[in-house]
Amino acid sequence: MLASIDTSMIDWSRAQFALTAMYHWLFVPLTLGLAVIMGLMETLFVISGNEFWKRTAKFWMKLFGINFAVGVATGLILEFQFGTNWSNYSWFVGDIFGAPLAIEGIVAFFMEATFVAVMFFGWNKVSKKFHLASTWLTGLGATFSAWWILVANSWMQYPVGMAFNPDTVRNEMVDFVAVAFSPVAVTKFFHTVLSSWMLGAVFVIGVSAWFLLRKREKEFAIASMKVAAVVGLFASLVTAMTGDKSAYQVAQCQPMKLAAMEALYDGGTREPLTVVGDIKIPLMLSYLATHDFDGYVPGINNILLGGYALPDSTKALSVVEKMKNGKKAIAALADYREAKQEGDQVAMEAARQVIDENMKYFGYGYIDDPNDLVPNVWLSFWAFRVMVGLGMYFIAFFALILFLAWKRKLSKVNWLHYVALASIPLAYLAGQAGWIVAEVGRQPWTIQDLLPVNAAISRLETGSVQTTFFIFLILFTVLLIAEIGIMLKAIQKGPEEA
Repeated sequence: MLASIDTSMIDWSRAQFALTAMYHWLFVPLTLGLAVIMGLMETLFVISGNEFWKRTAKFWMKLFGINFAVGVATGLILEFQFGTNWSNYSWFVGDIFGAPLAIEGIVAFFMEATFVAVMFFGWNKVSKKFHLASTWLTGLGATFSAWWILVANSWMQYPVGMAFNPDTVRNEMVDFVAVAFSPVAVTKFFHTVLSSWMLGAVFVIGVSAWFLLRKREKEFAIASMKVAAVVGLFASLVTAMTGDKSAYQVAQCQPMKLAAMEALYDGGTREPLTVVGDIKIPLMLSYLATHDFDGYVPGINNILLGGYALPDSTKALSVVEKMKNGKKAIAALADYREAKQEGDQVAMEAARQVIDENMKYFGYGYIDDPNDLVPNVWLSFWAFRVMVGLGMYFIAFFALILFLAWKRKLSKVNWLHYVALASIPLAYLAGQAGWIVAEVGRQPWTIQDLLPVNAAISRLETGSVQTTFFIFLILFTVLLIAEIGIMLKAIQKGPEEA
């Protein structure tokens, strides 16, 4: 069946999913970030009784609502693509992957939908505390939604809590806790959500800086910048710490991704971390990957050829050996199904044993060339540096905002206001770069080691995928332009009069 699938159709399906995911991620982080900031502002209103904080919270809440509505539309399209463009994937792991998506849709989304109405329309109709609870619960619902989406994505990077059933040719969940709370999922959640808080903080600071440049709403702008900078500095520091944890997990579970991120072709012990060009930090890559300055880090060629010692003291198999084992598993699956039709229990048990012994290499059986396992090194390498470099920049940015606020000079430093405005697109660039590292570095796997993209695809006409790609491109671009236009009008109008 795979030989009959047009490779260009695979590329177009990947492009369509990437397009939808990247547009969707323009809206999600701002939703998560603004939810925290406006929640803090309303909390200050309830505690102090000062109407200023109510007015401030309502302004950012308005921008949250505009962004939230558009983000929902792109998210729904994204989930439908699993069934339309990736039906083999959905069949192979739908019992596992579908569970967190179902929980996200039934619990988290309806939680948001329930309380968002009270948040927007409940002012002066419910008590202050109930309205505050609704605001926080709306944000919590969005965060809860992100948790289950990231659980699903993390499982694709680090598949656990499952068993393969040769009777149905499906992987089935056997340990929900292992799937929902895998260490990769926990780290990815904190790294992703905290980076979203960071983006929300940059957005609030940038918009507030615009008011200061226009010499409007000075008190509102400075107060908003202070709250956002506190959230942003906390978020950026924790994001950096979880990034360190994530690098270690990638080294253990996806060594090829780490090698691509570092453009490391021939690894070794005591490896330096490349900053750019010939600028390197001695021993740092070994420490990040193994938590040992003398640790061994395999490069791309080492992973392809195998033979190096693994942490459990076994020898790493070459990719060619893994491909052979994967083909054994695929052949044994065919033998099992044939023996089942013939009612031959002995042959079924023998085939099942071969499947179990080689199942962890199952996906390699669909790989034709070992070099197909090398992701785009150039894109992975530079996306990683953009992400890390901007992360360090934002730590300094938030610290400077708080320092100037402490010195009561925040409204007087005009050059910083321009920098704050220019930093908004940089925050989006950092988020997109992070997802490029995570997803491009995982290629060619849909599920790490278990299912490559060429075996996960639906059997579709290339033309139909191309057509929908351009339809989505136009639709999402129109939505984005519309959102920006509506937001600009809301910002120009400014906070409502008290």
